[in-house]
Amino acid sequence: QAQVVESGGGLVQAGGSLSLSCATSGIIFSNYDIGWYRQAPGREREMVATITKSGTTTYADSVKGRFTISRDSGKSTVFLHMNTLKSEDTAVYYCNVVHHAIRSSTYWGLGTQVTVAS
Repeated sequence: QAQVVESGGGLVQAGGSLSLSCATSGIIFSNYDIGWYRQAPGREREMVATITKSGTTTYADSVKGRFTISRDSGKSTVFLHMNTLKSEDTAVYYCNVVHHAIRSSTYWGLGTQVTVAS
């Protein structure tokens, strides 16, 4: 059974940094594209950053230059390093894994809360 578990959220002051982890199990990690999404209260879930199985990355315009997504195949884990955090980054951050060829094979974590105090 596939499992996706986010960690690393917390409370940070504006301008600070935080790193999130997305640990996976029960999947062949190298076959999956992985993304970080976030949802703020009253807003729809939005893409933050994605990384393909081959390492190609994409970022939302709002986080370009501040956030970095990376993956560690040895640990079957994806990271999101967040710098220069702003109050508008406050949200629940979710990790999503999608099989590169079978897009219906997808799993979500339960999320981790990030709160940026201004």
